[in-house]
Amino acid sequence: MYRLAAFGLALMSTCVLAGTAAAENARTLQIIVSKDKQSLAVYDGDKVVTTSKVSTGKEGHDTPTGIFSILDKKKYHESNIYSNAPMPWMQRLTWSGIALHESSSVPNYPASHGCVRLPAKFAQSLYGQTERGVHVIITDAQVAPVMLHDAKLFAPKKPVPVNLMSDVPLRADYFARTTKQLEVAMNMAPVSPLLTTPKKAEAQTPEAAPLRILITRRGEREQVADVQAMLNDLGFDAGSHDGFVGPMTRSAVEGFKRWKGLEQKGFLTDEFLAALYATSGKPKAQTGQLMIRQGFKPILSVPVGIKDPETALGTHLFTATAFDREEGTAGWQALTLPNRLPEAMMKRLGITNSDAAFTTTETAAQQAFDRIEISAELRDRIETMLTSGSSITINDQGIGQDTGDGTDFITITRSSPERMEAQTVSSKPQRAEKPARKVRAIPLGVGLY
Repeated sequence: MYRLAAFGLALMSTCVLAGTAAAENARTLQIIVSKDKQSLAVYDGDKVVTTSKVSTGKEGHDTPTGIFSILDKKKYHESNIYSNAPMPWMQRLTWSGIALHESSSVPNYPASHGCVRLPAKFAQSLYGQTERGVHVIITDAQVAPVMLHDAKLFAPKKPVPVNLMSDVPLRADYFARTTKQLEVAMNMAPVSPLLTTPKKAEAQTPEAAPLRILITRRGEREQVADVQAMLNDLGFDAGSHDGFVGPMTRSAVEGFKRWKGLEQKGFLTDEFLAALYATSGKPKAQTGQLMIRQGFKPILSVPVGIKDPETALGTHLFTATAFDREEGTAGWQALTLPNRLPEAMMKRLGITNSDAAFTTTETAAQQAFDRIEISAELRDRIETMLTSGSSITINDQGIGQDTGDGTDFITITRSSPERMEAQTVSSKPQRAEKPARKVRAIPLGVGLY
């Protein structure tokens, strides 16, 4: 309790030096932004450390909802979309232009161009207490994390082997967003001596970055990657098994179909897939996929099973808080977000019961995890890698386009048909592909959008 109180005072202090070392417990912090309350709460476990008012995106410039993390931090930042609008104490959430930042205008209603505006003193204080990778959850309606007791998740194991994955047939996660990153111009202002922080002694054995685990349903990319790997094993050169369909992959598929006397019409037809799995001697892949990133880089991707695959998993975030490698224990907190899936996506994924997408009871997250079939070997490998602040995201929709190079797994949620349609349009990377357009001058403190 003393640690929480001290941390809360530090955040509320107007004298916090931005650029100071992140708080001792920064790995376990979560920032939750509620759009209906226009408020922000900082949590350590299930305890509220501090709160603040905010201003999110106004009509036509909606702030997306979902699970994000801090990708980048700049004490001073300028937007190249809106006339070099200053954005002090900027903490970036997406490479397509969403961030937390200071503003001189934080009314009690949505007013930004997509970013989350913060009052000046709070923005500086929060900046000094976070680090890259801290989760930021943005929701339409207010939510709060709950502690899971006797959770059947992961617990840390020791010692950590040097080569953790040497005997497990895992495929690297190559799925990176290929659209151009929308960087804003970063003109660094002179740094005041008051903001200079003395260097601290480096830890002798610094802990590895937290794991970011995503458990989701297998999509087309995972299926294509399996097809590429099997075709390569059979002698058809499909290129790298990266899940992207190129000329080499199409040529290999056509060659296999000629060999088996299959109809060329269509691409990955049921007939083709059945013949390919039978010929390769490999069982059909499981319904789910477990992927891990660490330090914003993909390190593994492997199929897992999902019980009752016709029922939606829902969208959940678990975070390891009370972490003790010596004792082999970890306390987990869970957060469940409502998430309406488009009908076309549900049909493609074989989901006929979507009730779980809107179930936000305290047991919903644990029930979703209990449906994931993880082998004892894979569980053991993950637990040797586990570090403080590691997290697990469960969703039905797979990897979205905002997840790419230099990001954690980003999950965009949609809680109503209207928001689903609006966010589907606004999430397209149009700004990243079009030339910069002329814009009118805007007031100080407006967001990237």
